[in-house]
Amino acid sequence: MIRERGTCCELPMKVDPAWAKRRAAVLKAIADPTRLAMLAALRAASEPVCICDFTAAFDLTQPTISHHMAKLHAARLVDSQKRGLWTYYRLNPELPSLDLQLLDSALAPA
Repeated sequence: MIRERGTCCELPMKVDPAWAKRRAAVLKAIADPTRLAMLAALRAASEPVCICDFTAAFDLTQPTISHHMAKLHAARLVDSQKRGLWTYYRLNPELPSLDLQLLDSALAPA
């Protein structure tokens, strides 16, 4: 089909800026290899994981792990609970199904 110059066609779907912003935030958060591995560990865990366990497993300092967790928290992928001196993390139990599908797709074996 040839269109007349200067005419536009309607997109086959409505583009929701809020939807696009949310998907981009999730993708940006999981695009880092360390954060993706942390999410894989949380997805496999049966209970919340202490930040100290991440420092040992990833051979990174606590501030570095906290930085990564802050990014995941900002993207609403994880939530946390303070227990004494330590913070424990888990996947956000209220994660929208679309975000969970996106995460599971990123974590799927090659």
